[in-house]
Amino acid sequence: MVSTNNQKKFDEKQREKILLVDDDPSLLRLLGIRLSAAGYQIESASSAKMALGILETFHPQLVISDLRMEGMDGMALFERIRQQQPNLPVIIMTAHGTIPDAISATKQGVFSFLTKPFESQELLSTVQEAIRLQPQNSAHNTNAKADIWRKKIISRSAVMSSLLQQTYQVAQSDFSLLIHSASGTGKELLAKAVHLASKRNSKKFTAINCAAIPEQLLESELFGHCKGAFTGADKNHQGLFQSTDGGTLFLDEVGDMPMSFQVKLLRALQEKEVRPVGSTQSIKVDVRIIAATHKNLQEAIIDKSFREDLYYRLNVVELTLPTLAERREDIPLLAQYFLSVAIENTSHKINGFCQEAMEVLIRADWPGNIRQLQNVVEQCVALSTEPLISESLINNALRTQSAQLPSFQEAREKFERDYLAKLLKTTEGNVSQAAKIAQRNRTEFYKLLKKHHLNAESFRVDNDTPSQD
Repeated sequence: MVSTNNQKKFDEKQREKILLVDDDPSLLRLLGIRLSAAGYQIESASSAKMALGILETFHPQLVISDLRMEGMDGMALFERIRQQQPNLPVIIMTAHGTIPDAISATKQGVFSFLTKPFESQELLSTVQEAIRLQPQNSAHNTNAKADIWRKKIISRSAVMSSLLQQTYQVAQSDFSLLIHSASGTGKELLAKAVHLASKRNSKKFTAINCAAIPEQLLESELFGHCKGAFTGADKNHQGLFQSTDGGTLFLDEVGDMPMSFQVKLLRALQEKEVRPVGSTQSIKVDVRIIAATHKNLQEAIIDKSFREDLYYRLNVVELTLPTLAERREDIPLLAQYFLSVAIENTSHKINGFCQEAMEVLIRADWPGNIRQLQNVVEQCVALSTEPLISESLINNALRTQSAQLPSFQEAREKFERDYLAKLLKTTEGNVSQAAKIAQRNRTEFYKLLKKHHLNAESFRVDNDTPSQD
């Protein structure tokens, strides 16, 4: 039997720790009651100076501080915390909050900005997300085991939160899944999350880029081959379908798969068996297929470059990843994460980004999405000679990347999206007029808007005025 006192100590070790900082005793007491009731272990400080002392022994997973305090204010406390513990999330509260204050705070790396008075649910939701996203928190988080499937997806945006809810729900089934998104948005990361959240998570996850494998080798890579099946086949080779049996097979850039192979893949999915090249025997396999593409497969079907029957076999459920420009509130989080990874490979001490540098990152177009952001951060780390990455370094890195020509597909999609946005701006969000100018019917035009994540409502001058569509 565990004694009551020992059990209490054990429970406290398992509870997430939160440090509250405010010079208003009544607010401290109220927040302490709310968060303690929600299961958190609370320590309070009546000043920023006291908070810095408590940090050395309390080791919280989150700090919640008021903005306006005597002596050192909340943002100054945040700067001190960031120097000592860069990954410790900080939430700033204020009764004097304005939108510019919030933007300024989040640009500097503050996790969230709460304007008093706020609802208990708003507070608790923000606290839960901040603790969940803390990289080193898995040992402390009582929900870590349940959330391990998504721990590598760094986000606090509403659009990603909604997507991850759908992702978890989809993962519980065994249907084939199609992930559609632009290049560099993290398709494989999302596919891995589906695998980890599924009943197949104890089995193998295998990824293959269909565009990177020559057509003559793709069948052998996926289905395997027998010794002597072709020149150079000096031994039997087990394909990815067999080696991933019981697990999840991720087919990236499936839209680039040769037409001649598509019928063979379709047969394998329908029959749940594969026939190695050179063999007369088929082998039963049990794999879940997750496919991904940056292409519009419905257009590819019309162009006769993708089979319609294969499309419906792969696209039982579809998830669409947003571009980085559509989740700008995640840029500070992602930039800090890539920075923490990059500085592991350098002896130079870099604490973060100056405010102007972070503003440039948040405003940038990011045609290459998250992959481009990572490259920019890594380039800045390699060239930085100061503790904070400067605005000029960010601008130079962005110019270097912009000088690189995009692929034809990327250029085409950017032109298409810009064209649609210009049409909507010109017609003030009137879809009928925009479709007429584009010489497309309304149904097709709506599909194009959905493809590029454009909302006609946001282009209307007066959103309270009903559309005449």
